[in-house]
Amino acid sequence: MSDAPKRTPLYDLHVELGGKMVDFAGWEMPVQFPLGIMGEHKHCREKAALFDVSHMGQVILRGENVGEKLESICPQAYASLKEGKARYGFFTNSDGGIMDDLIVANAGDHFFVVVNASMRHQDIPHMAAHLEGVEVTEIFDRALVAVQGPKAEDVVGALCPAVRDLTFMETTLAQIEGFECRISRLGYTGEDGYEISIPEDGALKVARAFLAHDDCEAAGLGARDSLRLEAGLCLYGNDIDRTTSPIEASLAWAIQKRRKEEGGFPGAGRVQRELAEGADKKLVGIKPEGRAPARQGVEIQSAAGNTIGQITSGGFGPTVGGPVAMGYVSKGHGTAGEKINLIIRGKAQPAEIVSLPFVQQNYKR
Repeated sequence: MSDAPKRTPLYDLHVELGGKMVDFAGWEMPVQFPLGIMGEHKHCREKAALFDVSHMGQVILRGENVGEKLESICPQAYASLKEGKARYGFFTNSDGGIMDDLIVANAGDHFFVVVNASMRHQDIPHMAAHLEGVEVTEIFDRALVAVQGPKAEDVVGALCPAVRDLTFMETTLAQIEGFECRISRLGYTGEDGYEISIPEDGALKVARAFLAHDDCEAAGLGARDSLRLEAGLCLYGNDIDRTTSPIEASLAWAIQKRRKEEGGFPGAGRVQRELAEGADKKLVGIKPEGRAPARQGVEIQSAAGNTIGQITSGGFGPTVGGPVAMGYVSKGHGTAGEKINLIIRGKAQPAEIVSLPFVQQNYKR
């Protein structure tokens, strides 16, 4: 059996546009285009960028009381999720760690779930095993693209006026270029925008139509990472994993009040205890002084020289105009304004703990 990376329906378009292709979670994906990571990042913040996210797992859940059943494996309130609404969430394990984060949308006669590319092998069997009476179907015949940026509404709205009426975390079915698409107003850049699930045979036509708009440029995984980092959004495998709890990861906001009180999800004991008493460590924003970026794994020390944590994501923030990072620091640390040191190539570099996000999130509420 071949281990060659898989290709999305937009592979040929990426090559045609000069995309630099890399293996990402078993898929050949563009890391950047000729505009470059910095140019693509800037274009997304100022106008609009098109990202291919077809490598993500798209899953349909059908059955009775799907939302209620999802609550047995997620700490989110999905039983009360109204039709046409989407919600960010995560699976927790029996230790209260995060198994993966995901987006769940109530599509009326079914729930539509998008999971991370690298975790689909775990997530889909997990749902199939625990959602009794629910048909769990991964769909392979649809592309998924994200159009992100302040001009995203104009880019998508020019082809599909109905999307202008959606607000953040709303979803609908609508025609684009003659193809029925699932359009959700959300994304992972901190900007306004949409994720659009398109039938495979329409993916190229729809993507080309978006890119034909003067304000829209293709962007790759590199810009996607710097955009989400500036927006203070966690990346699974970097900032959150099976050992980190939602409270440590500063994701308590994603657990609705009823679920915090009731529990009834895997690892609820730990989550409720940490909500009441505080966690042993917490995820914070970090602004290094100077120009040297602090990458994943860099040691964080207190001003007194004690090790208090480590960086989980870091790089250059094009909008911020300097290096930005996220990392975990131990209890008793983490107040905005606290001075710390980062041990980069054996040398202590001064830095400061700051409030997340680094750039204002521009969602259409």
